[in-house]
Amino acid sequence: MTAMNTASLRSRLIRRLIPLHAVLLVALVVLVIATLWASGCVYRRDEGRGIDVLRDAVARSADGTLVLHETPALKELRGDTRNLWFVIHDKSGHSLSEGNVPPEFSRLGGALGDVDGETRSWDRARDDSRRISGQMKVVETAAGPVQIIVTSEIRISDAQSLLQITLAFFGLMLPGFALMALTTLVATPLVVRNALAGLDEAAHQAGEIDIDKRGARLPVGAVPTEIAPLVTAVNDALGRLDEGYERHRRFLADAAHELRTPIAILTTRLEGLPQSTEKARLIEDVSRLSTLTEQLLDLQRLEQRLVQSSAIDLAALCAQVIADLAPLAIAAGYEISLQHEGARIEVWGDRGALERAVVNLVQNAIQHGGHRGAIVVAVSAPATVEVRDQGPGIPAAERERIFEPFHRLQPRHRGAGLGLNLVREIIHLHRGEVSVTERSGHGACFRISLPPMVLPALG
Repeated sequence: MTAMNTASLRSRLIRRLIPLHAVLLVALVVLVIATLWASGCVYRRDEGRGIDVLRDAVARSADGTLVLHETPALKELRGDTRNLWFVIHDKSGHSLSEGNVPPEFSRLGGALGDVDGETRSWDRARDDSRRISGQMKVVETAAGPVQIIVTSEIRISDAQSLLQITLAFFGLMLPGFALMALTTLVATPLVVRNALAGLDEAAHQAGEIDIDKRGARLPVGAVPTEIAPLVTAVNDALGRLDEGYERHRRFLADAAHELRTPIAILTTRLEGLPQSTEKARLIEDVSRLSTLTEQLLDLQRLEQRLVQSSAIDLAALCAQVIADLAPLAIAAGYEISLQHEGARIEVWGDRGALERAVVNLVQNAIQHGGHRGAIVVAVSAPATVEVRDQGPGIPAAERERIFEPFHRLQPRHRGAGLGLNLVREIIHLHRGEVSVTERSGHGACFRISLPPMVLPALG
């Protein structure tokens, strides 16, 4: 048999939503970083690096002009900086520039002041809505005091870029993923529970439905719209089952009632025949047919709950059953007796139904006890009745199935297979249990356990 998948809807949603959130979050972070990278926004402020590099690289040629030595730091600055530009002036009017110097900054140079170590920064907006920034400082160099104006936006190196992107990626992704996962774990059960609250109620009512509670229907109004067709289909199926069961019940009841009259007529005619072996067999067969009819009527009465409840003395009930069946048991080759502790044991129920249950157990012992030995009906506290025989017993594998309707240990046996099922239905109706065990010696022991009647305390 294939194992049923019992994973809850909540766990399924969580397992699917968390990976989806992770993928969406990674895609979002990658998109943000890629956009920043493509737009050139991954920069950091120079903070004097450009001025320091140019100060160390500037020199004066033999003819007095300004020149730059190609220092490693200058090479690195050019490799790191996007759109590097700078301009250098000295007091003699010499200048040195590189890159596309914005006009706004080229007009600033020329007038050198003292070497005061102060760095001045500008951040200007252009007509095309872009912003440019630069720094200016008068510094002492190998060529003497010079004025250096350089861009303030220095692009980070590849290693720094990778580090910054990695930090940005995990800095954005991990907290976001943790928040989304926590939200999923907390919110999903709440959402599922609220959304399926009506379904829980329908499931609870479905669990209360059994064969004795026909006409029950599951509530549709509170279940989700997507599940409402399923609940409606179940209700329609329950309605069809009720109709079929009612037709079946009416058929059995009508058939049993119709059979009683011809059986009674047949019995009367058989009794008028001369005594013979054939007459005895026919009477036995008609008796069995009459028993089957009465069992069908008993089942019909049980289903209609036509129960007349009263206090019942179990010992007196069993004594009456033994008195009625003793001639049949003795004629079949048995000894039959009642064992009782002596104290009065009372239960509350339908006397006729309980008497029929004990009669069926005794008749079952007469039919299957091997036509030898003793049949004992024992009554004991708190409210137990046992019917024991010395026959072949009941195989362990059959001890549950024998209470099913129309089940027989011997398929060709002439019994109908309703007696033990009727016993179980009667006992369950009285909130009791019936079971069968093997006796320590030989034979079967059927045990009826009923709830004892609680008498009010005196005084």
